[in-house]
Amino acid sequence: MTRTTSAVARALDRIGRLDPALHAFIEVWPDEALAREREAAARRLPLGGLPFAVKGPSGIRSFAARRLIAAGGSPVGATSVPGPGTHWQTWGLGAHGRTVNPWRADRTPGGSSAGSAVAVATGMAELATGSDGAGSVRIPAAWCGVFGLKTTNGLLPSPDRSGLASAGVLARSAAAAEPYLRHVLGDGVPDAAAPALPLPLPLPLPAVYSEDLGFAEVDPEVAAVVRAAVDRLVAAGTVRLLGRDAALLDPVGAWTAVRGGSPDAPEAVRVRRTNDERLDTLLAGGALLLTPVTPNRPHGHEGPGDLYSTALTWAFNLSGHPAASLPAGFTGDGCPVGLQLAAARGADVRLLAAARAVEEALPAAPVPPTAGRAAAGH
Repeated sequence: MTRTTSAVARALDRIGRLDPALHAFIEVWPDEALAREREAAARRLPLGGLPFAVKGPSGIRSFAARRLIAAGGSPVGATSVPGPGTHWQTWGLGAHGRTVNPWRADRTPGGSSAGSAVAVATGMAELATGSDGAGSVRIPAAWCGVFGLKTTNGLLPSPDRSGLASAGVLARSAAAAEPYLRHVLGDGVPDAAAPALPLPLPLPLPAVYSEDLGFAEVDPEVAAVVRAAVDRLVAAGTVRLLGRDAALLDPVGAWTAVRGGSPDAPEAVRVRRTNDERLDTLLAGGALLLTPVTPNRPHGHEGPGDLYSTALTWAFNLSGHPAASLPAGFTGDGCPVGLQLAAARGADVRLLAAARAVEEALPAAPVPPTAGRAAAGH
């Protein structure tokens, strides 16, 4: 008779074998995770013990974690975030050292939901919670080759007093993120026409493509990878590009002012009002906005230098729109590149449905070599 290993046991086994090299976790809770899985099975809870990870030391107390546990999810551990004195937009610090990118150990996985992205990419968790105040879900999702969603600001409790940060989820795919929307967002999604789970949308999806949002300097190879993915979506009949110009104002000063406690600074108010108006026009009629997630590829562990990895993401933290990162391909040196999708405020369920349609038209995201070797040796 073949003995069946539980999903939580498999996740814990992978953590034991992979995390000493990747440093994605700061804590692992094997006994509690297995006990929750048994309880979920006994009570026939809908998630059935689904192994998930939580972001950082306070993640287990988050609204999302509590909702997932109530539905039968089983948290296996807390993932790494930037450590003391570490620049906020770079890497994570796990229990045994600096978190590394599963595709290239000499590069950062992004942050601040660093360990969450690594855990999902390598199968140490089926999904992971995150939070995104400037791109902290979308950037590590892009650089680790997984799906990441920042929810509409204000839809869920914010971990940040400025309101810039919004809860989010990381998973291997948009389809794998559906349990988060079903059990965390639930009936709270303010899209009155949206069902509990995304239904297939009529294709092609109206969309606007922008390489730079009108201001960013984008690595030509990153731009080429994303443009090739967009062209493939058009050729497949998944997307229909609209002739709208995505020319936003650079939000760096406004974001910094809001983050620093000065949301009413005149220049910040002007930038936010202008970008809100332009985004409302771009996204009218249910259109999506497509961009690269980052202007750069994953940088080394020494830091980003003068580059803002957040250049294309933090506009949506200021405006509050939901935005997602999907794998778009790789640069020639083996670095994952993300395609960003943004949608109207409150259209989180519709955005997930659009992400599923996009995933179906693009090549399946591969598994990092580290995770592949672990699976082969299991």
